[in-house]
Amino acid sequence: MKNLLKIIVAGVLAFIAGTVVRRYKPHIVMVTGSVGKTSTKDAVAAVLSKRFLVRKSEKSFNSEFGVPFTILGVKNPWCNPLAWVSIIKNSLALIFLPNHYPNMLVLEVGADKPGDLFRILRIATPDTVVVTRLPEIPVHVEAYATPEAVREEEFFPAYSLSTGAPLIISVDDPYALDNAVRTSARIISYGITDDAMVRINDVGFYEIDGKVIGMKASVVINGEKEDLVVKGSVGTTQILPVAAALATASAFNISLNEALKALKSYEPPPGRGRLLTGKNNSIIIDDSYNASPVAVEEALTTLKSFPHAKRRIAVLGDMLELGRYSVMEHERIGALASESADIIVAIGIRARAFATAHGSTNVMLFDNASSAALAIPNLIIEGDVVLVKGSQSIRTERIVEALLADPFDASLLVRQEKEWKRKA
Repeated sequence: MKNLLKIIVAGVLAFIAGTVVRRYKPHIVMVTGSVGKTSTKDAVAAVLSKRFLVRKSEKSFNSEFGVPFTILGVKNPWCNPLAWVSIIKNSLALIFLPNHYPNMLVLEVGADKPGDLFRILRIATPDTVVVTRLPEIPVHVEAYATPEAVREEEFFPAYSLSTGAPLIISVDDPYALDNAVRTSARIISYGITDDAMVRINDVGFYEIDGKVIGMKASVVINGEKEDLVVKGSVGTTQILPVAAALATASAFNISLNEALKALKSYEPPPGRGRLLTGKNNSIIIDDSYNASPVAVEEALTTLKSFPHAKRRIAVLGDMLELGRYSVMEHERIGALASESADIIVAIGIRARAFATAHGSTNVMLFDNASSAALAIPNLIIEGDVVLVKGSQSIRTERIVEALLADPFDASLLVRQEKEWKRKA
């Protein structure tokens, strides 16, 4: 009965949202891919907001519910009946009354299972598509026959682009490149490779007075070179969303200088490599939003190279939805963690593989985030750099909260809504 109700509600929302799109005809930029979608969506919206009236997906609203919520300009009503009534009223007003509707929608779209993006594209068809990374072993692979099937679905919005429409892809991603040649879109590439149209060079940590406060790099477009800085988060993955946004800006003839000025207001979303001050003057790399093999690998690379660290501690939760690839990928990540960290803290049943990979012995094991949150703060000393990462349902943000020097910084973490807080 619950599933039937969900299908009915999703269908009604899709119809209403589609009607709104057809009435107002906004330019639609879709952001798709396996990792980095939310950061990329936020960066793209920041750039385009200088020229257009932009509405973007809130947080990670990328599902058959989240996309209509964005189109209708409403918040997630959760299980509040009054909030659902308000959504209906607002929707009817959009359809039947004059409104000052945005002329640009930046929509993050995602797939948990086959057919998800097909259903979303029935609501809205993109005019521009931005594709983030399509890794070898993507998240949600357990719901698909093969990793290739996941990548094909995530690239699917690009196939609906009209001839000559902008398609922004990473030149460093072979899967995106292979799929892009099957479209008639105008390809604009970004990345670190020399032949990228938007090329990123000299990526490194951005420091002031010996303290890391973000990432820096240089960007080259059409022979023009500028420096860029992303504050508040660390990792090469924090630079790539900005590169994608600059590539998108070029599609709309926004100059590099103007785009970089717009991006000064951009800040990576919570739980994506965010730098926070921890207990005993430690540094927390809060990457607690979610975890997939490629994302954990990149986070560990950041931890390994983080400067001025007395000890490097990797707090890693289960990576979920990997299906038959789960054991192999947990063991592989365990080997990388043993090379990147002085101490590994493993959270969950699957994460126990981190303890056996390559005979690593300096590992602490916990069944869940709550028990780990009680014990880990006693481990921290001055100068520690602590990476915290795990799949969403492992709730590793609870560990970050326990490690904070200032409890009020909890407002900077993911999943702080009361509805999430009530969940076990």
